[in-house]
Amino acid sequence: MTLNDKKIGFGITASFCTLPAILAPMQELVTAGADVYPVVSHEVFANSSRFHDGDEFLEDLREITGKDAIHTIAGAETLGPQNPMDIMIIAPATGNTIGKMAHGIWDTPVLMAAKATLRNNAPVLIAMSTNDALGINGENIMRLYNTKNVYFVPFGQDNPVDKPTSMTADLSRLAAAAMQALEGRQIQPALV
Repeated sequence: MTLNDKKIGFGITASFCTLPAILAPMQELVTAGADVYPVVSHEVFANSSRFHDGDEFLEDLREITGKDAIHTIAGAETLGPQNPMDIMIIAPATGNTIGKMAHGIWDTPVLMAAKATLRNNAPVLIAMSTNDALGINGENIMRLYNTKNVYFVPFGQDNPVDKPTSMTADLSRLAAAAMQALEGRQIQPALV
């Protein structure tokens, strides 16, 4: 399996401290020949943080993918029947996004793109970055882990002493996890 000529939706939610780290894996997908469509949450589209400049980040997405970020629910809905993706990646996926997805709430551009992809029976790959993975969101993660066509980039605790319930994805394994998800398999080990 290669990523050459694969259409990949790349959803980005507001784990602001993780945003700079997703640019290299996104570039890796493009370098591998994938056609990447960036989709950002309302918060990512409208805000800067101490970790990133919002306008510069959107420009980085444009430079890497050659496309403006989709930032509306109506725009994301077109990734369903009109412009189907081979796979939808959500990186970073916040606890809020994971919780909503686990309960069928599709009220952001990223979630609508995920719904559109699942509706087409294509995989959604989640690269989590959440402070409550081993807390209240654990149930939601396990619900999604057992949902058809939903896969995870391997994840583990990022700071067990200071943030004992926090978990993040190993973004260096994002492309490999995407190739496995495209073949209908969860990359292993899932927990790192």
